[in-house]
Amino acid sequence: MQNRYSRQQLFNPIGQTGQAAIQQKHVLIIGAGALGSASAEALVRAGIGKLTLIDRDYVEWSNLQRQQLYTELDAQEKMPKVIAAKNRLQQINAEVEINAVIMDACTQSLLPLLKDVDVLVDATDNFDVRFFMNDLAQKYDIPWVYGSCVGSYGATYTIVPGKTPCLHCLLKVMPHTGMTCDTVGIISPTVQIVAAYQVAEVLKLLVGDEKALRKSYLTFDVWQNQHYEINVDKIRQSDCPSCGNHPIYPYLSYENQTKLQILCGRDAIQIRPPKPIHYQFEQLANQLRAYGEIQMNPYLLSCQTDDYRIVIFQDGRVVIHGVQDIQKAKTIYYRLLG
Repeated sequence: MQNRYSRQQLFNPIGQTGQAAIQQKHVLIIGAGALGSASAEALVRAGIGKLTLIDRDYVEWSNLQRQQLYTELDAQEKMPKVIAAKNRLQQINAEVEINAVIMDACTQSLLPLLKDVDVLVDATDNFDVRFFMNDLAQKYDIPWVYGSCVGSYGATYTIVPGKTPCLHCLLKVMPHTGMTCDTVGIISPTVQIVAAYQVAEVLKLLVGDEKALRKSYLTFDVWQNQHYEINVDKIRQSDCPSCGNHPIYPYLSYENQTKLQILCGRDAIQIRPPKPIHYQFEQLANQLRAYGEIQMNPYLLSCQTDDYRIVIFQDGRVVIHGVQDIQKAKTIYYRLLG
């Protein structure tokens, strides 16, 4: 295995010194879907020392079109994405330490995982997570790489605390798109391009070549053959509550309460209780069999009824598929689990 990274080491900006640095570094990826699985595989193949992978979800058939680490068996077994990803990644490179965490990322759950993290990678699909990720990165001085994709459109930006505008600065002036995966879909090349840009920036950070970092906010449309880079150097705000002269990190104080969220592209609603609830799956299965067909593994339990599917995770989170009305989801939740 001594020649494993030989081609990467021949690349002069990395070399033997850079490769040795990569093998000592820790990257945390939030999200193990399309962007997360692509970035995780690239970093594991590059020889990252430690990878922490966080995701709240499990593999479904609609993921297989673009989420490259997963198989039909993973979808059949409703395997949590981080578990399926870890199994595959360890087959790719057994030398890498992989920490797979099944959870809904929030400030309280992320904070203990930030110890010794060198770079954060955004592979989420919502801005709630990105905003508190941005505040955590600013407060604890951790560089991170933003990425998003939908349809044939993608965007990415590298944020270095104290040196570049943060996400809070950026989104005061950048236009927002109303597109989501469930309205316009997503094609695999879009994912691969965003992930490639993200991983390239991560490698620059890991080897300490900050001069090579892209200073612009990059967007593209791979179908329309469009590519734009927007210079954002001057948009950093001295009064920004996240990265300004007197930061208050507003997104770290978001109240910890029961939260309901419509999941992008899933025809589903997630309910997260204010505190973790650790269910006894065997007991719960007996309770729910009167409502429908039960399927479970060590990580989650699923009950398929005539009208919807309810999935319960070990931490108490519940996803109700086939429902988009929040009030209806609450009614189902309290009837079955209340």
